[in-house]
Amino acid sequence: MAAGVSNSTASADWGKADFESIYNCPDPRGYFTTLQPFEYQIPHHGQAVFRAVTEALRRRRSDRPPLNVIDLCCSYGVNAALLNHRLTLGDLYRRYARRGPGSPATPRLAEEDRAFFAGRRRPEAARVIGLDAAEHAVAYAQSVGLLDRGFSENLELADPSPHLRAALADIDLITVTGGVGYISERTFARLLDCVSTPPWVAAFVLRTVSYEPVSAALTRAGLVTEKLTTRTFRQRRFTDGEERRAAFAALAARGLSTVGKEADGFYHADLYVSRPAADAAALPLAELLPG
Repeated sequence: MAAGVSNSTASADWGKADFESIYNCPDPRGYFTTLQPFEYQIPHHGQAVFRAVTEALRRRRSDRPPLNVIDLCCSYGVNAALLNHRLTLGDLYRRYARRGPGSPATPRLAEEDRAFFAGRRRPEAARVIGLDAAEHAVAYAQSVGLLDRGFSENLELADPSPHLRAALADIDLITVTGGVGYISERTFARLLDCVSTPPWVAAFVLRTVSYEPVSAALTRAGLVTEKLTTRTFRQRRFTDGEERRAAFAALAARGLSTVGKEADGFYHADLYVSRPAADAAALPLAELLPG
């Protein structure tokens, strides 16, 4: 098993490899270096989806730009980087992965990153709030300008702080690319208690995890949840045969076939989009995300 990876025994898991050591470092280099061999790619898929969703929201809510987004399990601000900047996930791998002797210390890297991202910022950038229990990762993302606000709070365990509650009031969109299973309906319910009007939600969820409890919480908040049925999205390669067998067992327990999906050696995620019923009726999911 690669450096930075161990077998997980977390109760919310199904035998998924544990990358805990890379999630809360002073900067993102260990994160990208560790994940690159496994072709971690879900933020790439998120980039296209989140840009399409934010553009649709801008058209519907043109009276109050800029758009306000909260990214759950935001880590080092990867989704914010890809949403708001002229960048690809490959650019981030090339910037951070496997930087050896002579690479700058974290303060110098942060200084370079501030200029790097500022020079690539899209004019239609959304305001992004990041939420993650990993305080060092959140702090780095905020320090280099990827997050307008960052909060290292765990809403599985406690209600939002007054500062987070105030920041959430005008949220237009909730995004998440990998956290469901580690965060549950408790986090979503606590978030939705803070908003002034129901936001849209775009969530990539591994097929090993049921989204039904979260979907039920969103229904109670007045949102209609639709699953994109035309495709799934690769997340990353299995780290080894043990993880693959555990994932296949979890999928079998859910009555899901791996043919054409996890059988290719990758975790696959489904995409769920939740919106107020009027918004969903006005813009069918097939038009929002064609192809």
